[in-house]
Amino acid sequence: MSNDEKKLNGVQDKTRRTFIRNSGLTVGGLIVGGAVGSLFGTKTSSKTEPASAPVQEMAANPNEALMFFNQNQYQITAAAAERIFPKDEIGPGAKDLNVAIYIDHQLASPWGVNAKDYMMGPFKAPDEKQGGQLRILRKDLFLLGLKGLDEYSNKKFKKKFSELEAKEQDEVLMDFESGKAGKLSGVSTTAFFKMLRTLTIEGAYADPMYGGNKDMQGWKMRKYPGAQMGYTKEIQSDKFVEMTPHSLHDHMGH
Repeated sequence: MSNDEKKLNGVQDKTRRTFIRNSGLTVGGLIVGGAVGSLFGTKTSSKTEPASAPVQEMAANPNEALMFFNQNQYQITAAAAERIFPKDEIGPGAKDLNVAIYIDHQLASPWGVNAKDYMMGPFKAPDEKQGGQLRILRKDLFLLGLKGLDEYSNKKFKKKFSELEAKEQDEVLMDFESGKAGKLSGVSTTAFFKMLRTLTIEGAYADPMYGGNKDMQGWKMRKYPGAQMGYTKEIQSDKFVEMTPHSLHDHMGH
């Protein structure tokens, strides 16, 4: 290879790395799945690799990529959500529904930083009917809660939360719900549990385009039709009409 060819290849590689970094295809500095292979193809050489070498493809659902959590935080969230929405004879639980992915995406969104909330003082004790009045950002509260779950589990059972038996995890979560587990940097564990429970239920039943409710299994358990284009015929029936559910994603481009 000539010096000019080496320089050209170096420039191309640098350009590709810049594009990957700027396009959001990395998580924590690591390239997501087979994104590079899908975007640029895979370099092959007849001298070193067979012509039939497989090219790694991107996941079928790119929504499953983490945007906020690290692996430990994701595992704690998945374990906690599963105890709130467990798998049973009726259908899948939070893990199979990708609830932790939904939560990850919500915390990575403007919602996670309270973008639409007024967060300036003065701060006064709210009435019970006034809803959430926390000074802390949602994403920060959630991370404090995950750290607290691990610390409290180690204190109570000498193990991390994700390593506990289901019954032990339930005990920890009940202590968080009641406030028995104490405070998280001045914030009650109850506030974190309420957020965790709400996000878990949302993740089980929200439209799949937001990361949860994998394969619309949450809707199928409830026989919920999802985002249909219309119900003109169905509403005229005296009997319940079961419909194949559709996601908002199904209608994109129509």
